[in-house]
Amino acid sequence: MAAPPVTKRRTGGNRTSVVRARREEVHLGKTPQSRPLLHGVDCGAPLVVDPSPYIATAREPGWGTYLDAFLSRNRAALNALDLEPRIVSGRDGVRLELQPGLRAGAVPLRSVVTGQIAGGIVINPRFGWPGVGQVLSDTGWGSGPEFLSLPLVPGSGREVPPWVLAGPVLRRLKDLLLHLKPGYIECDEVRSHPRGQIQWNTYLSRQMPTGRWHHLPCRFSELDTDSRLRQIIRWTLERLHTDLGVVGGADPIALSLIGQIVLLLEKVVDVPARRPLRGELEQGIGGGLMTSFELREGLQAIGWIADERGLGGGQTSDGLAWSLPLEQLWERYVESLVRSDAALTGGKVQVGRLGETTVPLAWNDPSHKALGHLVPDFLVHRRDGIEIVDAKYKSHFADLDANRWFALAEETQASMRADLHQILAYAATTGAADRVRATLVYPVRRALYEDLRQYNRDETKAVISVGQRQITLCMRAIAFGSA
Repeated sequence: MAAPPVTKRRTGGNRTSVVRARREEVHLGKTPQSRPLLHGVDCGAPLVVDPSPYIATAREPGWGTYLDAFLSRNRAALNALDLEPRIVSGRDGVRLELQPGLRAGAVPLRSVVTGQIAGGIVINPRFGWPGVGQVLSDTGWGSGPEFLSLPLVPGSGREVPPWVLAGPVLRRLKDLLLHLKPGYIECDEVRSHPRGQIQWNTYLSRQMPTGRWHHLPCRFSELDTDSRLRQIIRWTLERLHTDLGVVGGADPIALSLIGQIVLLLEKVVDVPARRPLRGELEQGIGGGLMTSFELREGLQAIGWIADERGLGGGQTSDGLAWSLPLEQLWERYVESLVRSDAALTGGKVQVGRLGETTVPLAWNDPSHKALGHLVPDFLVHRRDGIEIVDAKYKSHFADLDANRWFALAEETQASMRADLHQILAYAATTGAADRVRATLVYPVRRALYEDLRQYNRDETKAVISVGQRQITLCMRAIAFGSA
């Protein structure tokens, strides 16, 4: 006969050992793995994407079958920063590289498996943040960062200067205050003389029992700006002032924005500051008082600050997704310089982005309609002739200064030749002008510009005579940012 099974009663020592074993599995001393943030510069070296944060862990190393799914899930983010995917095969398998383009910015990257944010990318400007900040300040932040409809980028709030977000927010608040128009708002007030509609129910329940018979609760419409909205604007301005003040002494752009904030605060000094409620922003407080565009843009900017969406400069860890087209920014900066110079010399400026310099091309082959016109960036008409200015966001001038022509990469030589041929084609469209100046403007860092300027090497010229016409071809270096 088999012996019955022996039932062992757990003792306190056994429970202690089980608890100890479970504690050993918890690893309380280990910090959770942070989401990786890739760093690069515009038009710089390609970024190599490690697959491990974005795919399942219990599988063979490498991308395997997950590569196409990763690119598909993150296509919108990659396109927003002009990041070109490149698939490179080697002994270790397939490697994914992302080639930065002509945009700075920050975007999140999603996991293939969960769809959640598992990392991000920050692309910095190759000519440095101080120059970009000065250019944005000089152009009035009109060509500032474009904020994307994407989730927050992990860790990016500490990677960019605070004015990357503060500058555009301040511009939106300025526009909002500028377009803030009076409207009729309902007011409830206890008065000694009646106005509007007397609230009899309130009068009978509150005034009569207390013997205040001559105090009349009234409701009436009054022409005024929405004080609630102005209170929220003041709170936002004060918050920006505080956050920028943390780095203001070491950042001239932050100091400049603080000065603008002080001026805007004078316009709302008559109302107390009040932090906005979520419902107020979602309902669009002040909806009938201004055009919907200024209201929508302004409330969105206020929401960023209220939600602490990554002001930058170390205030928060995660930040908004954004993109800055550096080629357009450089063109706008050169435009400001061209207009300033023309104002001093009596020149008249025409701008390509406004459709003022378009020259149509009549091809006999209909298949060439895609190349249907030439559009110089700027034309400056002066009494002594015409100047064509084309802004090129390329490092060619710095490359040519640092190397002899034959030492330049073949790709760089081809690009410089294309720039010269392009502006000479523009010069051929200037009509009967006897004197034509064709100028290519390239950005350089401030330190290099100062050296070039000292030795009169910031501009190089070549004169081309075509019959009675004289074309002066110029290549000019300008510091990216005047500070």
